[in-house]
Amino acid sequence: MAKRVVLAYSGGLDTSVAVRWIQEEWGAEVVALAADVGQGGDFDAVRERALAAGAVEAVVVDARREYADEFVAPAIRANALYEGKYPLVSALSRPLIARHLVRAAREHGADAVAHGCTGKGNDQVRFEVASRALAPDLEVLAPVRVWGLTREQAIEYAHRFDIPITVTRAKPYSIDANLVGRAIECGEMEDPWAAPPEDVYELTRPVAAAPAEPRELVVGFERGVPVSVDGERRSLHELLPRLDEVVGAYGWGRLDMVENRRVGIKSRETYECPGALALLRAHADLESITLERDLMREKARLEPRYAELVYDGLWFSPLKEALDAFVESSQEHVSGEVRLRLEPGRCFPNGRRAPASLYDYELATYEADDAFRHDDAAGFVRLWGLSVETWARRQRGVDG
Repeated sequence: MAKRVVLAYSGGLDTSVAVRWIQEEWGAEVVALAADVGQGGDFDAVRERALAAGAVEAVVVDARREYADEFVAPAIRANALYEGKYPLVSALSRPLIARHLVRAAREHGADAVAHGCTGKGNDQVRFEVASRALAPDLEVLAPVRVWGLTREQAIEYAHRFDIPITVTRAKPYSIDANLVGRAIECGEMEDPWAAPPEDVYELTRPVAAAPAEPRELVVGFERGVPVSVDGERRSLHELLPRLDEVVGAYGWGRLDMVENRRVGIKSRETYECPGALALLRAHADLESITLERDLMREKARLEPRYAELVYDGLWFSPLKEALDAFVESSQEHVSGEVRLRLEPGRCFPNGRRAPASLYDYELATYEADDAFRHDDAAGFVRLWGLSVETWARRQRGVDG
């Protein structure tokens, strides 16, 4: 068994209990590592909570810029939405955290890394596969998968050892947040028929409380990466919280879905991601005028596979690297602006422009400036339909 373990520490119930449990049951020292990926909160308090739980060291890493630039930006360029809906809130942060776990293990002389994931969740796959891809020599431990405590029992364990926690029996939600948005689980939402209670949301207002006056935003992109809002340049890790604030005020950006977990079960998930969803919508819209037809269609075919790889914990994999190369090539001319209109409960593009736009007014117009060669169409249409015409005459017996 490992002698020193670096634990991915969120400050929540399971990882706080895990700090003490690893020491009590496995006799190993614990170094707690918390990564700031934009979830907010008091990281001094998080560090103190880890030490109070028994960690020999507590490390906090400000990874917001790294997360946005190296993980979120590629997902936006790939229009990555798992099952066409989920913008990979948790899935994107796990390989980043795994990378920092491995770094910390080297720095602190640990022989293992650990996470606080359950045996039925996706995150166990993401942490463990990423960690083994980066450092096959390190042991990967999963105390929550071993101890068999219910959520109620974990709360009681924390009270017994005076471990400071924020979860209560009245609000037993499991919340994971970062720059991309918030994922909310547990409690009454485990019933897929029950509507999520309003108090689980923080980034989005109820539609009834949204501003009555519509608003428009102009989002700027360079090579597929968001770089500005209304002409003001911002780093992506600064731009996302700003969009959360503006878009979320209009009551848009909530998701309530039943998704297919990697382990083979269906899970009811509630998300709110106003800024990220707005950027994904704007980016896809900009591609409509900057990507050549066949490239756009092939990219659309590969996008669900890209999202599946991220969701399934295969960020560090040869197929993911190959798809990244494809996406990188596709984004060469995806620079320009998209205008988003915000109305209560709605966010949609209503304008787009790009220096290298493939939209040609003189080809598209029906007005006097029309430069399309209409005489070419008759021969084109006849040749295009020739195989169907031959089939109709020879095999269906249609004479005309």
